[in-house]
Amino acid sequence: MSSGGKPITIFIDADACPVKNEAYKVAGRYALKVFVVANSYLNVPRAPLIERVVVDDGFDAADDWIALRARPGAIVITADIPLASRCVKAGASVISPAGKAFTEDSVGMALATRNLMQDLRAGGEIIGGPKPFSPRDRSAFLSALDLAAVRLRKQGFGG
Repeated sequence: MSSGGKPITIFIDADACPVKNEAYKVAGRYALKVFVVANSYLNVPRAPLIERVVVDDGFDAADDWIALRARPGAIVITADIPLASRCVKAGASVISPAGKAFTEDSVGMALATRNLMQDLRAGGEIIGGPKPFSPRDRSAFLSALDLAAVRLRKQGFGG
């Protein structure tokens, strides 16, 4: 399924990503290259368009690897808001595992909220973490990734 133009590439911030299998499914449907980036060895399907990238244990090494390659035509899957911000600024489409698309308009607010919540947690004001990942989140992710791939193809990417 090639529509010509520059290729669409998916980068998965994989260490704690709960939707890797869903990303493989959508990537297979559109014949998109997938880079599964982590700082430890992860099992990935043996498929020509899926590549495992193991980076060193350095702080933000996986984020840096992905951010250096983010560009228009790339889809980045991450829950890491600072990484999302970097990739949006580079022109990539960015989607959280819960299906939220980060845009130039939304990523600034998401970053500010993240920083506020981090400060509140550090001060003991808030305990606990994010809500559990749900089937609704998984479904929203599948829809968002499919939509991003279709939108990029309409913009002349693909192949």
